[in-house]
Amino acid sequence: MRILHVADRADWAAAQVAGRYEVSSRGRTLADEGFIHTSTSRQVEGVLERYYADLDPADLLLLVIDIEALERAGSPVRWDEVTGAPAPFPHIYGPIAPSAVVATLPIGGTPGAAVLPELTDWGVAAAAPG
Repeated sequence: MRILHVADRADWAAAQVAGRYEVSSRGRTLADEGFIHTSTSRQVEGVLERYYADLDPADLLLLVIDIEALERAGSPVRWDEVTGAPAPFPHIYGPIAPSAVVATLPIGGTPGAAVLPELTDWGVAAAAPG
């Protein structure tokens, strides 16, 4: 199963050099939050609208992350309830190893009107397992 993370292109480039990605969400790190925010295919559009609408989508990437590879690298995924959200969100409790990222997809559109890439071929979870 796979999950998604919205990443700044510069942060992702730095992570590839460092060998680990530790940005939780916009302006927050793994150390700040205790986990890295991720989402399912049904949740990612809302995340972009709520937290990234003022940014140029050309500066962002959608990381497609393999849960099994994350866990083999020592970063477990938990599905946590989020106040006000209709479904649990996946959170990564540790850094993302670049080897766990199976694709980096560009996000199109304009500020306030991001256009997601096609996700059907990437095995991304639509909802929490169970």
